[in-house]
Amino acid sequence: MKLSTSADRAAEIAARAQRQAEVVAALRECLPVHALLWHGEDTTAYECDGLTAYREQPLVVALPETEEQVAATLRACHALNVPVVARGAGTGLSGGALPHRFGVTLSLAKFNQIVRIDAQARTAVVQCGVRNLAISEAAAPLGLYYAPDPSSQIACTIGGNVAENAGGVHCLKYGLTLHNVLRVRGFTAQGEPVEFGSEALDAAGLDLMPLLVGSEGMLAVMLEVTVKLIPRPPLARCIMASFDDVRKAGDAVASVISAGIIPAGLEMMDKAMTAAVEDYVHAGYDLDATAILLCESDGTAEEVEEEVARMVQVLRGSGATRIEVSADEAQRLRFWSGRKNAFPASGRISPDYMCMDSTIPRKRLADMLLAIQQMEQKYGLRCVNVFHAGDGNLHPLILFDANDAEQLRQCELFGADILETSVHMGGTVTGEHGVGVEKLSSMCVQFSSAEREQMLAVKRAFDASELLNPGKVIPSLSRCAEYGKMHVRRGLLPFADIPRF
Repeated sequence: MKLSTSADRAAEIAARAQRQAEVVAALRECLPVHALLWHGEDTTAYECDGLTAYREQPLVVALPETEEQVAATLRACHALNVPVVARGAGTGLSGGALPHRFGVTLSLAKFNQIVRIDAQARTAVVQCGVRNLAISEAAAPLGLYYAPDPSSQIACTIGGNVAENAGGVHCLKYGLTLHNVLRVRGFTAQGEPVEFGSEALDAAGLDLMPLLVGSEGMLAVMLEVTVKLIPRPPLARCIMASFDDVRKAGDAVASVISAGIIPAGLEMMDKAMTAAVEDYVHAGYDLDATAILLCESDGTAEEVEEEVARMVQVLRGSGATRIEVSADEAQRLRFWSGRKNAFPASGRISPDYMCMDSTIPRKRLADMLLAIQQMEQKYGLRCVNVFHAGDGNLHPLILFDANDAEQLRQCELFGADILETSVHMGGTVTGEHGVGVEKLSSMCVQFSSAEREQMLAVKRAFDASELLNPGKVIPSLSRCAEYGKMHVRRGLLPFADIPRF
């Protein structure tokens, strides 16, 4: 006989309370009292990350202060078969740090020390909770800095950057997190120490670093990271180029790269995003433009002068209606302040937004912008767009009101449409924000069941009990089956007919 809904709910509450008591009792042996939270009013702050549309109360929040406490916490959770979700600053945008209802949220915020900076080796050893920007600030007196610069760099932590393989506006020239990390040290799900990479140019054995970077907390808990530092260029100039047509702007991006130029940064914003940003930070953007490009050159004065001249020539030939080169460092920073404040600027014009993160070939940028314009009409929602144009990484921000259930549903469909269109165009469903819970269903579109099983096999090799961040990144067979039915009902291609590149 089936229990009623209310009886089911009561049984779940009772089971959760019992489980919570068991976990709290076990973790009290590992952590001081002040490092353990389980009352609702204390754990509410941990119920979501930057993707606020999805929330869940964690069973317990652990805030260890030493590596020994982290290892002991993991061993205790493994013995009790309790899921563990590692959390940094909570700035992630895909729900990667969404708590597990019957699991422990492992906050690593107290691991916020820069261990050492080696000017000769040009490296920094930092704990996982160190802010991205803090690394560059600490290295600045030595004339060095850490290149990856996500828009959230004033708050996001290096551990989260490693988990998501974060990029930033300068990733075109200097690479993503993967290209700027030498070594990562931490613990397995069983609480055993583990190390990936080395401080040398290469490491013995299999190169497992690319597996860990971007693994979204599913393989290990990272506590210490060794990053590369590079010399700060003596000069940088930023070009703002305006276009009266999105296709001209998109083609200009491809033309710059095909001319053999690799700018330090190459970003694109549409008219709606430009207006939102300009009203917020007054960056000096051209509000008459249908799209603008920000193209940066850095290096010696001679290198910058030559590269800027070449880019200006290409941009004019691509149909730019206005070109302005930053006259000094203050103006260059103003140009970039607009781009880096795109997300908060969007928050000023809408109760909520959902930031997507797909990647497409550069030559399809205009096609995607035009497709998104049609989707705005289809789903009845606005979308403002900012792109890491140089490497085809898209960040469309869908504007909606989360208090309206229908708007949330339409927003989810809109986002899924963008991701699936990206796959059709030869791209992928994520670039630097990760899959988390946001893109789980879209993973069904891009990857076959055999490919998803291979991903799971890798996870099980590190975490046989599947306790680290379970239910994220790799969708279940049943989820994909249900999403496939909905996919076809919406009049879209069956998964098997979607071209794979």
